[in-house]
Amino acid sequence: MNGALLLAVGGLTAVGLYLVTGRSLSRIVLGYSLLGHATVVALIAAGGPAGRPPIAGQAEPEAMANPLPQALTLTAIVISFGLTLFLLALARRQRTITGDDLVEDDLEDRRIAAPDSLPGEQENQAAT
Repeated sequence: MNGALLLAVGGLTAVGLYLVTGRSLSRIVLGYSLLGHATVVALIAAGGPAGRPPIAGQAEPEAMANPLPQALTLTAIVISFGLTLFLLALARRQRTITGDDLVEDDLEDRRIAAPDSLPGEQENQAAT
């Protein structure tokens, strides 16, 4: 794998993960987009060197390009595009309902995560 492609994949993945962990939906959308681009670059780099078209009888099998990374790259592009559109729809809905694009904590999640709401303690309190 080329060193420049390896650095590109690592950089895109690092920045994408940093953006995904934010609370702003616009940053999350950009983060997933960068992760999709990192996947495409990684698949292209994994394909190896360029070769002859993979058509039977046209060239030796060792000289042919591997078509599997190309097919997986197209699939990754389509999935990344669909995920980006879905996240944009969620961000627009959040912006319409609340007026901003920040992800807020759910009150029920906070109640469940509170240390005083452990299941065993609730049963003990109900028995007394």
